[in-house]
Amino acid sequence: MSHIVKGRPDARLILLLGALAACGPISIDMYLPSLPSLTQAFAVSASAAQTTLTSFMFGFSIGMLVYGPLSDSFGRRPVLRGGIVMYVLATIACALAPSVGSLVVFRFVQALGAGAAAVLARAIARDAHEPTEAARVLSMMSIVTSIGPLLAPLIGGQLLLLGGWRVVFIVLTLFGAFCAVAAFLRVPETWPREKRASAALLQSFAAYGRLLKDPVAWGHLLCGGMAFAAMFSYITATPFVYIEYFHVSAQHYGFLFALNIVGIMGGNYLNTRLVGRYGPLRIIVVSATISCVASLFVAVACLTGWGGLWSIVFGLFFVVGVVGVLGADCVTDLMHRYPLNAGAAAALFGATQFGLGALASLAVGLWRDGSPQGMGVTIAVCGVLCYVGRVLVVRWHGRPVAQAPVR
Repeated sequence: MSHIVKGRPDARLILLLGALAACGPISIDMYLPSLPSLTQAFAVSASAAQTTLTSFMFGFSIGMLVYGPLSDSFGRRPVLRGGIVMYVLATIACALAPSVGSLVVFRFVQALGAGAAAVLARAIARDAHEPTEAARVLSMMSIVTSIGPLLAPLIGGQLLLLGGWRVVFIVLTLFGAFCAVAAFLRVPETWPREKRASAALLQSFAAYGRLLKDPVAWGHLLCGGMAFAAMFSYITATPFVYIEYFHVSAQHYGFLFALNIVGIMGGNYLNTRLVGRYGPLRIIVVSATISCVASLFVAVACLTGWGGLWSIVFGLFFVVGVVGVLGADCVTDLMHRYPLNAGAAAALFGATQFGLGALASLAVGLWRDGSPQGMGVTIAVCGVLCYVGRVLVVRWHGRPVAQAPVR
């Protein structure tokens, strides 16, 4: 398929890219209500069950780091298709896993495949649009992508009633197969052959070095990554905090989870309306401040018990609600700061998000003491570091970018 040129947003492409990018989030969120039942099915501890979630996030991060430079060198389409096929095959293996140890391994491979859609959906959106328009498109994609996670915990809770946790992976296999067909038939090549560097793959990977020497890049990675890590602290902890500590049913848990997805969708909608007027930088400043303040509020509620369940739910609505905004605007600014290595920039950003998310998830799991305290402290640390990222972005944004060597 021939590449497309930059222009106005294509609604069908946005819908398709949003669905592809949802492979990773859906694979996490539909699985969440299964965690308590998984501990019973395999007779393992809650920490062991949470390892299946942590391995997914590590695999997702590693996959994105590989796919970004590969797509800069060989094009977006072939890399995307290979990743989606890997995702489908690994999801089938997850459904057949005989032990929690094998499930950890299969979830890791599943995540390696899902990472292709996550990083390349962003790169394709950047290829096809100018900076401000790309931020709007990424926010619109996030709204589409949020629909899956909005429904996934609700569906996952109902699937537990139908046939247990393995049915969740059967449904994910069907969704992955749909995404694979869509990727083969409908996703255009947006990275022209003349811009690729097939003979210089190592130079594409070397872009990571240039990015990591840039304080603005570090600011975006902290700002978007720590907001994302705060969300994953919530994702990892709430199946146990809500269901076991506050005695919320697995089915009703999905409705509380959905409140935060609505917050993400609302934040992204506001971003599509405001980013063209104020620019990504101003919105990053405001959103990072909201993330920090709301994270500290959640920590106080978790540590003191003030307000009970609903105080925690209220604070998390704002913590999670700005994650999509920071993700869209931070990665857009970073990709346009490094236009010849947009795939690597998107990959590093996405990998950092899920890597930090995995660390936050691990921290919550290790802290687990039957109370919300571990979640609250972890989210507070993430919120403060998100604000540190905001400071770096504002302080160094005018600094010139180190140019890539001529190929």
